[in-house]
Amino acid sequence: MRILLVSSYELGHQPVHVASPAAALRARGHEVRALDVSVEPWDWEVVGWADRVGFSVPMHTAMRMAVTLALSVRAKHPKLPICFYGLYAAMGGDPGTAAVADRVIAGEYEPALLEWADEPIRPATGALRAGAVVVHLGRSSLLTPARDLLPPLESYARLVVGDDERLAAAVEASHGCSHRCRHCPLPVVYDGRLRVVPEDVVLADVSQLVSMGARHLSFADPDFLNGPRHALRVAQAVHASFPELSFDCTTKVEHILAHEDLWAALAGAGCLFVVSAFESVDDTTLQILDKGHTCVEESAAVGLLRRHGIELRPSWLPFTPWTKASELIAMLDFVIAHDLLQNVDPVQFTIRLLLPEGSLLLSAPEVKARLRHYDASRLSWLWSAEDPRIDELQAELAALVEESGAGVNALGPEAVFAEVERTVRSRAQAIGAPSTERRPRLGSASMGPIGPRPRLSEPWFCCSEPTSTQREAVGAGADAGEALPLGN
Repeated sequence: MRILLVSSYELGHQPVHVASPAAALRARGHEVRALDVSVEPWDWEVVGWADRVGFSVPMHTAMRMAVTLALSVRAKHPKLPICFYGLYAAMGGDPGTAAVADRVIAGEYEPALLEWADEPIRPATGALRAGAVVVHLGRSSLLTPARDLLPPLESYARLVVGDDERLAAAVEASHGCSHRCRHCPLPVVYDGRLRVVPEDVVLADVSQLVSMGARHLSFADPDFLNGPRHALRVAQAVHASFPELSFDCTTKVEHILAHEDLWAALAGAGCLFVVSAFESVDDTTLQILDKGHTCVEESAAVGLLRRHGIELRPSWLPFTPWTKASELIAMLDFVIAHDLLQNVDPVQFTIRLLLPEGSLLLSAPEVKARLRHYDASRLSWLWSAEDPRIDELQAELAALVEESGAGVNALGPEAVFAEVERTVRSRAQAIGAPSTERRPRLGSASMGPIGPRPRLSEPWFCCSEPTSTQREAVGAGADAGEALPLGN
């Protein structure tokens, strides 16, 4: 079979969720091509070449754009089999997915993806048949990802430290997650399960990435320390083979604190920064989300990592149905007090709770009271805040951040923070927050290093809505048929 694998977004990295299944499909004897519309134009010629098309959908942004492109493919090639695979394919009952895909595969998708590719060609129906939604959680025999099918690393995000830029790449040492945070899509699929990627597969992938020019790695695991000893072995093995490489990883606050003994070794292996889902500084919100940490522990995590020379880059979920203006002010005060202005990508101050089909939060009383209806164009349940002025503030901030970060006149994170802070404090005062005055810093223990902090040049996030630039790129490709609108 001639298989086309399409990626629409993977956090600015060369997509491992195309390269990995491509290797498996090749080994099975299929001819494979790849298309990454985040960095290259849509190509109808390669679509016409394909016997089947698979869309990689590891996150919300990717899913929204993939549905639009797939509907366009269905309109132009009505008999072409289409598959969605990846974490967000689990939302297979979604009307947008059901209207276009013949198969959706979530979890450890490669065995089921191979079965789909091996099937005899049958006329596509453009509708999901019984048994066409597959959640596969068995262990897979993973191969070294086929990076040669993808655009070069120069096309993707880079590590930025002041004026220094380094080619960056993403690898995975594990899939799934052992936790069940209620706002996260992972528990819907993995239900607390963890699947590790063998160390030799990770090392072989890193080796080819280094040969392509990579000088920095992002461990793109949902949580790098779900399997702490495996993570440490992988990080140290990579460092032993490629001591010039730096890396970043993502992990929960509770793992940062529980595995205090690992950070000296991880720092020695090249860890520059850690991304951690703080989400909120309001302990009630953290309990509703079942995050497993408190605001005090967030502060402790910042200090612990800094003692090892590692910066923490928090992600936030500031807008929920129950958000109050005072909580937004407290988040800004936390960022200021802990010297994190350089550490937060501005989009984090605009993130609005996503409620895809199957979300564990749909049954929460705080959410049920504010639900409106399911919006197929957004692939999410819509909700409204208790105070409509909070919704208006979120929309204003989202527009501000996207505009400030676009084009040749893009502002740095500190300058954007100043605009965000000014807007939030002025609106919060009108809404009635108790105090909108800046709180003093907590002291020298909270201060980060002098000078620029390491970051990636891709500022967007897996749970943020697609930007206008992303929507325009997909819209340019979807030039045939009636495409599902992406919404705003």
